[in-house]
Amino acid sequence: MSELADRVGLGSVLALWFALVWRARPALRQPHQRGLWITVLAATVAITLFQPGIVAALTSAGLDVHAVSLARNLIGVLSAGLVLLFVVDTGRTPGLRRSVAVGLTAALAALLVLDLLRDPSRAAAASVQGPASAATAYWLILIAAHLLGDAVALVVCWRYSLRTTERDLVWSLRLFGAGSVLAFVFWCGYLGHLYGLDPGLLPWLSVIMGVHGFLRAGSLLVPSATALARSAAALRTAWRLWPLWRDLVTAVPQVALARPRRTRLQEVLLPRCPPVLQAHRQTIETYDALLTLQQYMRPDAYERAHRHALRAGVPAERLACAALAGAVGQARRAVLAGVPPSEPRPLPGVTHGSAETLLGIARMWPAMTDALPCQDQDPASPARQDPAPARPRQG
Repeated sequence: MSELADRVGLGSVLALWFALVWRARPALRQPHQRGLWITVLAATVAITLFQPGIVAALTSAGLDVHAVSLARNLIGVLSAGLVLLFVVDTGRTPGLRRSVAVGLTAALAALLVLDLLRDPSRAAAASVQGPASAATAYWLILIAAHLLGDAVALVVCWRYSLRTTERDLVWSLRLFGAGSVLAFVFWCGYLGHLYGLDPGLLPWLSVIMGVHGFLRAGSLLVPSATALARSAAALRTAWRLWPLWRDLVTAVPQVALARPRRTRLQEVLLPRCPPVLQAHRQTIETYDALLTLQQYMRPDAYERAHRHALRAGVPAERLACAALAGAVGQARRAVLAGVPPSEPRPLPGVTHGSAETLLGIARMWPAMTDALPCQDQDPASPARQDPAPARPRQG
């Protein structure tokens, strides 16, 4: 169990420091995120100094166990006070913030005084993960500060997560609150450990503190995770839309800000702008191209393409997009063949440039782009007749 506790603890420390470094620049620039970042920083330092491997490295460098324990205790209480200041600041109550600041200062001063008054003969008995002083008052101040901070953080985080509609803030508050629950459990168990209720409890408490560290790191990384998810969704949209977008902006180049690259892979791996902006740009340009191609639509193109897709066995939920793809494909080839524009004929279902509609057309584009003959062909030609059904593209 001790080995598992050490691994979980080390993993949580690495996750916390990664989250702090990753979020340092954006968090420190935004006042509403700065408090959370500083709070997690203090907790990270305290958790780092709780790891036996870190303590062993520091003692090998010349520090004694008592100095490390005292620093951990003081930074831990500071972290609890910063948690209170962070959640109180959310409520915007200046008087309460001053009270918390005074109480935090008093608790830190009391710990220092009690440490100076400790019995030197009992100092050597301090353990790597134990408190700096064996005095009961020292223990109670240390643990009471943490329990108060975690209890208030849980209540406030949960309350405000129910009030706000900002998704990132909701998840940050809930992860922070869940971490506070585990921290509360840890300090209750730690108090029992100090009084010798269960000597084998400490490894389990270390695991709880490690999981608490992961949750604290997660609360800090929520905005980055959301941004990553948006970028992944945008890249997926750009990837799926690319064949349709490339063919349409090639036929109607005036709607595009830049010419398509030679391959879809190049467009994704060498983006001209951030993924979200790229997907948005391709969506708008595809829609603008569709509007332009409405001047080249034949009156019966949509109906003929619909019949063709129906005969080809296209599933019912894809028939509309397949018909649109066939009609647009015919209009595109008419533009490339030099057919003059005529009165625009709006496409059914293409009104606001919905990304879902465009992706549906893109999905059927390979199978339906050549389904109808080009407009410049002789009406008497056999190619004018409805073509034979093509096997629909799967997936």
